[in-house]
Amino acid sequence: MPSEIPSTSKRRTADPSSGGWARRSTFHLDGPTRVLDARVNAFRGDVADIDLAGTLFAPHYAAPMARTAIASTMIRSAPGNDTEAASQILPGEEFAVLDLTAGWAWGYSRHDHYVGYVSTDKLELPVTASHRIAVREALVFAAPSIKAPAIATLPFGARVAGTTGESFLETAAGYIHNRHVMPVQSVESDAVSVAERFVGMAYLWGGRGADGIDCSGLVQVALAAVGVAAPRDTDMQRLSVGDPLPDRERLRRGDIVSFPGHVGLMVDDTRLIHANAHWMSVVIEPLADVVARLAPHHDRPILSRRRIST
Repeated sequence: MPSEIPSTSKRRTADPSSGGWARRSTFHLDGPTRVLDARVNAFRGDVADIDLAGTLFAPHYAAPMARTAIASTMIRSAPGNDTEAASQILPGEEFAVLDLTAGWAWGYSRHDHYVGYVSTDKLELPVTASHRIAVREALVFAAPSIKAPAIATLPFGARVAGTTGESFLETAAGYIHNRHVMPVQSVESDAVSVAERFVGMAYLWGGRGADGIDCSGLVQVALAAVGVAAPRDTDMQRLSVGDPLPDRERLRRGDIVSFPGHVGLMVDDTRLIHANAHWMSVVIEPLADVVARLAPHHDRPILSRRRIST
């Protein structure tokens, strides 16, 4: 949630050898109050990201320690496996750790700066990825053969380090067919085609494609595949992704439509693809049907229509 923080000025020195902690010297409050969104600005009552030094006062500042996700796992709003999921980090994605306490790492995901807690047993030292998974789900084989045992699966967008062979990418965890991966820097041409790979996937609050996905997760993952960085949550996407469309402009494929607490992508001028709790899955359906379900509960079923320039 956004938090009102008095603006600060400070002079400080930081010693990288001190474990990432920076000791403040002098502070004074000045300037207007600034509003910081705690979802994407890492601060707590006891510590804050060193990048916020000079923006807000904190007893301590921490420099991030780079880690990589070993497996798909939820980023949670508080430490504990029974706490609310905030987002999801996929295998090979980076997580910046600011604090380690009792088996939980507090910090933020590198791709969208989303703040939360990740179990430390799901993190390892940084690994430089060479490829990413380009299908909804890829099998990892024990040997470079489709007849070998499948020993794991990886979701779309997971990042891996490996060496390309004739038919398989060899990784430390096993072998992935070359048709299921692409170089990590490659981009696709159509975000909607990416989103369509998830049709039928279960709706999962906070999910980004491992065992389930939510509405803003679907939009974020689809846009990332075509090289467009999008923030995590629906309200963030509504305000920052693409440009507003005039009311007279006809919708077209790839346009982003935002609703109260919800978002989706247009498949064409009349149909929407979205992960939603009504159907509890990713579906394609007429936009008019979505509006009709929302209209009894909201004065403005559609909050915005936006388009990304080609």
